[in-house]
Amino acid sequence: MRRNPGPGTDESADPNRAGAARTLPKGERTRRAVLEAAIERFGRDGYRATSVADVARDAGVGGTVPYTYFPNKEALFTAALDEDVAGVLLEGLSHVTDDPTDTGWKEQLVFTLVEATEAHPLARRVLAGLEPEVTHRVAELPALAELSKAASERLAAGQLAGHVRSDIDPRSVGNGTVVLIVSLMMTVLQMGPGPTRGHSRDVLAVFEAAMDHSP
Repeated sequence: MRRNPGPGTDESADPNRAGAARTLPKGERTRRAVLEAAIERFGRDGYRATSVADVARDAGVGGTVPYTYFPNKEALFTAALDEDVAGVLLEGLSHVTDDPTDTGWKEQLVFTLVEATEAHPLARRVLAGLEPEVTHRVAELPALAELSKAASERLAAGQLAGHVRSDIDPRSVGNGTVVLIVSLMMTVLQMGPGPTRGHSRDVLAVFEAAMDHSP
C-alpha cells in the first residue's frame, strides 16, 4: 500500500519521485497530491463513504482546492481510478519482452497484473467488484484505451515486418485482447486464481494464433 505523502512531504516517500515532483509546476504538484490522496481514500473507504473534503484533508490542501482541478466528486474518482489502473499496467507490463522464445511472461500476464494491484488500492477495489456502479466504466478508461492502441500498433508493425498474419484486423485483435485480459483480472480478484488459469492460457492461444504468420 502506498503512503500518501501530501503536497508538502513528497521528499520523504521516494527520493527519485520527489526530485521529479519538484520540477513540476506548483499547480501540477497540488493536482497530483489530490489524486494520490483520492486513490488512497477511495480505495480504502469507497466512493459513497468518501467526500471531496476527506480527500482534500488527506492531501493537506483546502477543502475547495480539488474543485480547481476536478469539477465534482465523480470526475475526481474517475481520474483517480484511471491513474491507479495506469500504474497497474505500467508495473504489470514491465515484464513484457520482445523475445519470441520467452512465453513465460505471456502465460503469467494476467496474474502478474493482478499482483500489481496489491500496490494500487483503488484499481483493486474496482476490479474486485466492490464498486459495482462504476465497474462498467473500466473499459472506457484512457489508460486501457492507450494499452489497446499500443497493442494494435504492435500487431500492425508485426504485419509490416511479416511476423504477424496479414488477414487479421490489428485494432480488433488488440482491443479484444485487452478486454479479455481485464475480464480475467476481474475474475481472478473476485473468484480466485483457480477457475482462471485455463482461460488465461486460452487468451494466450488466441493471441498467438493472431501472431502466427505461417500459411
